[in-house]
Amino acid sequence: MNIRAYLYLTITSLFWGGNSVAGKLAVGHVSPMALTTFRWTIALLLVLAFMAPQVRRDWPVIRRHWLQLLLYGVFGFTAFNALLYTALGYTSAINAVIEQAGIPMLIFVFNFLLFRIQASFAQILGFTVTLVGVLVTAAHGEFSALAELQFNFGDLLMLLACIVYAGYTVSLRWKPELHWQSFIAAPVVGALVSAVPLLLWELSRGATIFPDATGWAIVVYAGIFPSLLSQVLYVFGVEMIGANRAGLFINAIPVFGTLLSVFLIGETLHPFHIVALLLVLGGIAVAEWGRPKKA
Repeated sequence: MNIRAYLYLTITSLFWGGNSVAGKLAVGHVSPMALTTFRWTIALLLVLAFMAPQVRRDWPVIRRHWLQLLLYGVFGFTAFNALLYTALGYTSAINAVIEQAGIPMLIFVFNFLLFRIQASFAQILGFTVTLVGVLVTAAHGEFSALAELQFNFGDLLMLLACIVYAGYTVSLRWKPELHWQSFIAAPVVGALVSAVPLLLWELSRGATIFPDATGWAIVVYAGIFPSLLSQVLYVFGVEMIGANRAGLFINAIPVFGTLLSVFLIGETLHPFHIVALLLVLGGIAVAEWGRPKKA
């Protein structure tokens, strides 16, 4: 089962790494809130086309837990991606994917504060090393920036996005017993409902860019892979090995995202990116090696 979980979570990280690159490519082709709204529109159309029979069977359970399921969509689906796409207007795709490595550490902290889930010294060390890698990226390799607390606005948005997704991951502990299709379908509705006001706000500011041909290609990619397939595989992974260990695979996002950023959009790989990547990968290796063993 663990091998299957590792495969699911690795594919998830690949799609999410591509999501950050897609968000960077979207700049000038489709605005952040238009992209967020249209991707969930496509996701909902796919849900209606392929998951409607299962949703009808699970409707009594969905109706009892409708608010919880909608909030999963609001925070885990829409809020995270709206923050991500907005951040990519201010910071690089490489920065965005590396900063997402802060999510596993936040998951560990939330699990400890809420449920007193313990971790080994090696896990704490691994999380700490990962955090150092995140800070190196956020400071653009300039440690004086950390001392002065002067971060790029996009980097701050990414840190907020990390907090939102870590909270979503930990909250999956309370998800109702549902077939996976129904569990994904209901939050997709919440995601779209919560995305529409953001689009209206963007329209009121005159900042909306409706998709051109490139924009629609990005919307379709985001609607299928990061929106649906990744969410399904991520939920499976959390169920199989738990939130703390599943969250560690988010650290693979920088690996995939950095490679995709360099090869697809020609971003420059700076020395501080390499240092940050090594710290992130070293942190996940130490944390996984030193995870608490079951009796």
